[in-house]
Amino acid sequence: QVQLVESGGGLVQPGGSLRLSCAASGLTFSRYAMNWHRQPPGKGRELVAAITRAGDSSIYADSVKGRFTISRDNADNTVYLQMNNLKPEDTAVYFCQAVNGQAHYWGQGTQVTVSS
Repeated sequence: QVQLVESGGGLVQPGGSLRLSCAASGLTFSRYAMNWHRQPPGKGRELVAAITRAGDSSIYADSVKGRFTISRDNADNTVYLQMNNLKPEDTAVYFCQAVNGQAHYWGQGTQVTVSS
C-alpha cells in the first residue's frame, strides 16, 4: 500500500519558519515527481511547489517564490518543504503528492497556522 505521511506543521508567528516532511512508502520513490499543495480554510487546493524525480529542478507558486524551498532525499524516501518568512495567508492544510505517468497519491495533510 502506498502511504504518504506529512509532518512538521504547527502554529508559527508571522515571519517564522517551519519545515514540512513527507515520508513515502509502498512505491519506488525515485520514479515519482513530488508536489506540495495547500488548501486554505474555505478555499480550494493549490499547487505550492514541485520537484522532479531526481531533484534537479523545481517550481514554485508565485505567492511562495523566494520564501519556500522544496527538496527531496531519495535515499530516505522523503520530500521536504522549507517555509521561511511565513505570512498569515500561508495558513492552510499542506498536502504531499506523488505523481508519475500512471498514478498519483496524496497524503492526509498537516496543518500550518500562521498567526500572532
